[in-house]
Amino acid sequence: MMSYDVTIVGGGIVGLATALQLLTASPDCRVLLLEKEQQIGLHQTSHNSGVIHSGLYYKPGSLKAKNCIDGYRLLIDFCKAEDIPYDICGKVVVATHENEMPQLKELYQRGVANGLQGLRVLTARELREIEPHCVGIKGLYVPQTGIVDYQQVAEKYSEKIKMLGGEILLEQQVENIVQTDSGVEISSTRGFLWRTKKLVTCAGLYSDRLARITDPDLPVRITPFRGEYFKLKQEAKTLVRNLIYPVPDPAFPFLGVHFTRMIDGNVECGPNAVFAFAREGYKKSDFNFRDTIESAAWPGFRTIARKYWRAGLAEFYRSINKSAFVQELQRLIPEISTEHLEAGGAGVRAQACQRDGQLLDDFFFSEKKDCIHVCNAPSPAATASLAIGHSLSKKILESL
Repeated sequence: MMSYDVTIVGGGIVGLATALQLLTASPDCRVLLLEKEQQIGLHQTSHNSGVIHSGLYYKPGSLKAKNCIDGYRLLIDFCKAEDIPYDICGKVVVATHENEMPQLKELYQRGVANGLQGLRVLTARELREIEPHCVGIKGLYVPQTGIVDYQQVAEKYSEKIKMLGGEILLEQQVENIVQTDSGVEISSTRGFLWRTKKLVTCAGLYSDRLARITDPDLPVRITPFRGEYFKLKQEAKTLVRNLIYPVPDPAFPFLGVHFTRMIDGNVECGPNAVFAFAREGYKKSDFNFRDTIESAAWPGFRTIARKYWRAGLAEFYRSINKSAFVQELQRLIPEISTEHLEAGGAGVRAQACQRDGQLLDDFFFSEKKDCIHVCNAPSPAATASLAIGHSLSKKILESL
């Protein structure tokens, strides 16, 4: 049985950043990272649009706000040092109706409170100067927002982990975790067994399952939401210069359909947000019995279904009806038509839900003796990855 100082479960960008920060702070630390897939970053890390978030949306003082802002600076410095292409292109948040103005003002105030510089409220004319094809009555310009390929970032994290002496094992799905007087024992479905002083799980879509092994009373469950995207065809890419977002609906816990220029030059349109009948359900037809039953059995999910059933039906309708999806896009860019769109990718968001039906709006960690479980780390976790990793590594090294 191999022994380590720290073992990390999960080879997504948060797990990798944690291993990297541990080894950077303590080069003699024996670090093992276990990943169940054949490659790192196969799920949320590589199934997103690559936005470098500025910290605009998050409640001042929250873990999301602090880690996003700190992580933003760390990520930019990392990309510069490692020659990873990125672009701080800025974005606009667009109000299309008067009833969205209070929320736009609230976003501005949050951004200022979180230390963002250069925020600017735009008139309709100024909005068109930045995004000529976009229509709105007011806008908010956010100059710090950028784009990057997070899979490329994750691969560079992995490369540096190995250079610093860390070990990454692929195709090792953790089956059990046993806490002992001297640390933690971890076993995989392939029969391997490891002993570690400290364990950190960053399992994304399966974070609650692993956490419940050592924390049976875990107060949250992961509810998977699939986000589906279209891409603009080549001839329509000129309709979008950079990033165009709607004012988020405070009654619905997602940002809404938006346009995102990606670092490879493509432009994504989306996502909608529909319940996924499988935790890795990237296709409409994907179904996993255990995943679906677990969600349905959680009281919080049933509360969400009752609360948001109208919005949920609208999202499902747009999922199966391209014309309805286009109508939503036309709120921001009226020139968009069905002929401009081709099929894009999809991602599944690991969203923690409390027993009372509240969708957690902040990062959430469960700590039990020698184990730390990252139980809710959706967006902006990729932007914040090095800051999250720094916080976790500091806590671990102090306890060691």
